[in-house]
Amino acid sequence: MAEKILEVKDLHYNYPDGTQAIKGIDFSVEEGQMISILGPNGAGKSTFFLHFNGIIEPTSGEIIIEGKKLEYDKKSLLEARAKVGVVFQNPDDQLFAPTVFEDVAFGPMNMGLPEEEVKQRVEEALEVVGMSEYSHKAPHHLSGGQKKRVAIAGILSMRPKVMVLDEPTSGLDPNGASAIMQLLYDLNAEGMTIIVSTHDVDLVPMYSDNINVLRKGKILKKGNCREVFSDKEVIDQADLRLPWVGQIFEHFDLKDGRTFDGEGYPLTVRDAYETLKNEL
Repeated sequence: MAEKILEVKDLHYNYPDGTQAIKGIDFSVEEGQMISILGPNGAGKSTFFLHFNGIIEPTSGEIIIEGKKLEYDKKSLLEARAKVGVVFQNPDDQLFAPTVFEDVAFGPMNMGLPEEEVKQRVEEALEVVGMSEYSHKAPHHLSGGQKKRVAIAGILSMRPKVMVLDEPTSGLDPNGASAIMQLLYDLNAEGMTIIVSTHDVDLVPMYSDNINVLRKGKILKKGNCREVFSDKEVIDQADLRLPWVGQIFEHFDLKDGRTFDGEGYPLTVRDAYETLKNEL
């Protein structure tokens, strides 16, 4: 069994006006997983994620990274952010330097690395995300998808063990969204632990089989895609829906009433193909 690389224990967070945003969450991620936090807008996903490397300090509860409790002094926070990188929903919140190269170099420079190593890390990170030829361009001249790639490169250059992405496909066209998710899938296949926040129920089954459903600062259910989407009560309670493939199969009566694997409707095109192939 893989070791837990990130743990959250009884996390609570109140906004300055007293509003409860996070209400006692327990959460853990094993090394090498690609896991999704699924919930509607306003569920508390962004606030939850910002605790993972100390951007926000909880009202109560603990964040544990590789078995070590997160403290909030400067040294501890630098160590945490080198291990757990957060990519914001809007890349414009993350990109601020005059050039792409300088933006991606910011993290490694803050780590106090030698100039030559910083240069090497930046070049490698830009190559991984397919943005090498844009290194001397101004970030604000890039498309939305290109900005997302540069923001991811900025985290990759710090070589974290965990990458956390808040709505990584937000604002992208279908091809751009697929390209970003394929990049994350490839990074995960190479061993990086990936945590994705999304409200996109059609996206989750294609890339992640581990889901935590979040609503109003609480996790309603944890499980694989089939377990979660078979629980109609939780899906309704969380203001979500079945993926569109599953919705189509809701309207079909398969031979002898069976459903995919006997455990619910197909959730992806691949699932649907296998189901229909077996039924025809």
